Amino acid sequence: MANQKLTIVARILAKEEKRELVKTELLKLIDITKAEKGCINYDLHQDNENENLFLFFENWENRDLWQTHMGNSHLAEYLKATNGAVKEFTLNEMTHIG
Repeated sequence: MANQKLTIVARILAKEEKRELVKTELLKLIDITKAEKGCINYDLHQDNENENLFLFFENWENRDLWQTHMGNSHLAEYLKATNGAVKEFTLNEMTHIG
């Protein structure tokens, strides 16, 4: 499975009063992440009904390259900048099956 394509679905629910901060910080991640080795796509979405809800849909060449991404400094900077601004965060590692 280490060499198999990996899909990541990351769900970020911002605190209402911190929505714009979280959105700004999430947008900063896109270009730098798309340039990383192994990134196939890194797409950010905002829910049409709940503007506080963001979703990243990502595909990576394999889990090892995604793990490298997770250790990069720009993610640490995002976490520092949004500390206390995110109400809920869930991340799912998924495999395409059909």
